[in-house]
Amino acid sequence: MLHKMIIGGLAMDPSSNAPILILNSVDEDFSIPIWIGLLEAASIASVLQNISFDRPMTHDLFKNFIKTVKANVTRIEVCDLKDNTFYAKIYCVSTDGEFILDARPSDAIALALRLKAEIFVDDSVVENLKVKDGEYEIVDDSDQGKKWEKYLKDLSPEDFGKYKV
Repeated sequence: MLHKMIIGGLAMDPSSNAPILILNSVDEDFSIPIWIGLLEAASIASVLQNISFDRPMTHDLFKNFIKTVKANVTRIEVCDLKDNTFYAKIYCVSTDGEFILDARPSDAIALALRLKAEIFVDDSVVENLKVKDGEYEIVDDSDQGKKWEKYLKDLSPEDFGKYKV
């Protein structure tokens, strides 16, 4: 099953200063945080804030290429989560047929925003992220790991989107 998502916002991880992309489910009450790179966050933020540049950014260049070859991105899908790494697919259609491109979620989402394509997350990703019955395992018991545990445990939905990138 696929879950339709929208961008909930961008936040900054106060510990590492890494951007976090927040995806919110359209039909259900859950969010998915994805830590992304600074350049990808800037690319996503530029679309969300309607900022344009004199020269195309990489995702704009790819959007222009897709339009030039008369292809269309029908949707993107965050399709897997392995070893804390998210995977995505870009679903395309052209006059030659349909094809799927492997991508990082941040790149796929930056492109989807530019092309107004829908964003989905596979149910297997959602299931991998769920905490079962309030139980969770602390993998990193260092001081830094404990700091992260407290930060994530105290995080509330209101915290998402309050930081600007």
